Amino acid sequence: MMSHILLTSFQTWLPHQQSNSSDDLLEEVAKLESFPHSLTFLRHLPVDIAQASQRAIAKINELQPDIIICCGMAESRRQLSVESNASLGDTVLKTPVDLERLLDSSIDTTISHNAGKFVCEGLYYSVLNYLQKNELKKHGLFVHVPILTRNNMAEVLTDVELIMHRLTAL
Repeated sequence: MMSHILLTSFQTWLPHQQSNSSDDLLEEVAKLESFPHSLTFLRHLPVDIAQASQRAIAKINELQPDIIICCGMAESRRQLSVESNASLGDTVLKTPVDLERLLDSSIDTTISHNAGKFVCEGLYYSVLNYLQKNELKKHGLFVHVPILTRNNMAEVLTDVELIMHRLTAL
């Protein structure tokens, strides 16, 4: 059965950024010809928690995807990171996805327990909260993307494809 995956990315937010690596990654994912599942892209989300969350949740309502993978840039990180949770105040929401199993045999992706305390965490929290409150049996995940270079692009893309394949098998 074909799964439907929604992938999101952000705009840039600092003057020195020529692009956002989360969006650069989605541009590469869009070129995958052999991926057997339906992909929808919600690119260039505004770097504003309320606006980004509203647009993502509206797209989830419209498409009813099986999997939601939100992507954000992490300039200071050197490898792809999958976020285990998001918090708002004292409330912490965890993804129900078994991340150890998901990343087994990945090339260079880590599990992070700090979604960044910025718009990335705000969006992730909103998506997880929406899925839980509406009892939607969908897989929600947030992936932080390092700056993409010729040296890491192939590994990052391979790991993202592995993550997407594994999520469709859950």
